[in-house]
Amino acid sequence: MLIRFEPISEKCAEIIEQLMSAPEMPQDDGLLFKIRLCVEEAVENIVSYAYLRGDGWLEAQTDVLGDSLVITLRDAGTPFNPLDTPDPDITLSAEERQPGGLGIFLCKKMMDTLNYEYKDGCNIFCMSIKTKTN
Repeated sequence: MLIRFEPISEKCAEIIEQLMSAPEMPQDDGLLFKIRLCVEEAVENIVSYAYLRGDGWLEAQTDVLGDSLVITLRDAGTPFNPLDTPDPDITLSAEERQPGGLGIFLCKKMMDTLNYEYKDGCNIFCMSIKTKTN
């Protein structure tokens, strides 16, 4: 499923709900929890930071490849690789840690793969998670 949102300003919840209702989504509640958390993090970052005024666009696509669900988010906002963000030091208390970075860290832990590329003027962020066990 491919959906496009334009403009994206103040449409975070709508984008997340439409993406999570894709027919490719697994029925397993544990997987859905992980997927939703990661989708929310990625979409919130794009809506909040990709465009100066939030008036840009976002394409969200879901695919099943083999035994994995792949979610691809594409935007033409400011180039930003979330995978370059340093992992937070989770040994520190919340008060001692620098703000930010925890959401992407959780995505790194919950998803099987995360990939980013900047191509043809667009940020392309892909997440995949195995939905079937062999």
